[in-house]
Amino acid sequence: MIDENGMKHLGRCVELATKALDTGNPPFGSVLVDEKGAVRYEDHNLTADGDNTQHPEFAIARWAAANMTPNERAACTVYTSGEHCPMCAAAHGWVGLGRIVYASSSEQLAFWLEEMHAPPSPVATLSINSVVPGMPVEGPFPVLAEAIRELHKRYQDSQK
Repeated sequence: MIDENGMKHLGRCVELATKALDTGNPPFGSVLVDEKGAVRYEDHNLTADGDNTQHPEFAIARWAAANMTPNERAACTVYTSGEHCPMCAAAHGWVGLGRIVYASSSEQLAFWLEEMHAPPSPVATLSINSVVPGMPVEGPFPVLAEAIRELHKRYQDSQK
């Protein structure tokens, strides 16, 4: 169950998603929190330059693999504005990171983008557990999902 600190971390993810949007990137932001509650790494989407692998969740997986032991990684929680895409879920699973908490789901995002007449994703919309069975996940959180939807709307409007 998510507590007040968890909601604070999700709020930070929304801030990072806003920063991504403000720099011309799709609105995604993520935070890596260790078992003691310390933020170890945070990032936002950096795909505007054309490298569509520059997702914050993927960056977290790479950073954690280079800077943490397997036990430290397993004890961490990744908070994120949107549920991991299949690429990021796989990276998360491969490096052995722990729980994932997301503000909005991939299913919600797919619905919103269709509603906004955005181009479809080149990658299938899959839940994290479809990619990494048994991964502990929590989300979405309706209290934050509307803010995430609005960021995606702003991004889609900027692409017209």
